[in-house]
Amino acid sequence: MAVIIENKNLGDGMFLMKTDCTKKSTPGQFYMVRGWDRYPLLSRPISIFDWDGMTTSFLYRVVGEGTEILSKMTKGMEVTLHGPYGNGFPDILEDTVTLIGGGIGTAPLYHTAKELRKRDPKKNIKLYLGFENKSDAAKAFEELDAQVIVRCGGYITDHVDYENAGTILTCGPEIMMKTAYERSKPYESKVYVSMEKRMACGVGACLGCTCKTEGGNKRTCKEGPVFEGGEVFFE
Repeated sequence: MAVIIENKNLGDGMFLMKTDCTKKSTPGQFYMVRGWDRYPLLSRPISIFDWDGMTTSFLYRVVGEGTEILSKMTKGMEVTLHGPYGNGFPDILEDTVTLIGGGIGTAPLYHTAKELRKRDPKKNIKLYLGFENKSDAAKAFEELDAQVIVRCGGYITDHVDYENAGTILTCGPEIMMKTAYERSKPYESKVYVSMEKRMACGVGACLGCTCKTEGGNKRTCKEGPVFEGGEVFFE
């Protein structure tokens, strides 16, 4: 269980929930989150937006009954957290890293960028973030020590400098991540994608989040959610 410290409405259906969960996590991991007893039956997989040793935060969008319940929870209420799960993004040794996020897929990139900066104060970190509409979600990224480019509407992949991207980390709609992977090919950039799938258990038991890869089917919650681009976009 974790206690909610803040559950802020950022607009456009997006919320930022901060909890008192102190458990260490790796950028790109997620928790199975629930703020109810029996119904809905399943918890919701939500990426970790930030972890600072004292708190764990989640950026989520209201898309159904579960997230609707979460959005109505207030300070002092308790949520059940199972995790953190998944492999997360790898540590990047290259001097330049480009992070590309679309919509709620931007969520794990905050923690990722922050940790990359902590490990290497001189690393060139660029974030390209695409949202459908203006909201306070984009403002949360402005405090990062990185180059942040935000676009509302259109395709964020049209604004990326692929030639000078270095290693690419991306999360968001599958078509967006595939586009980033394809456009980076001429420059032989290493690309890591964080896949978003419906999940029931989060521990690999139910096989509900199976992802087709070049090496066969893999569980997004266990072998992922982060894969090399060529592993999932191989056809």
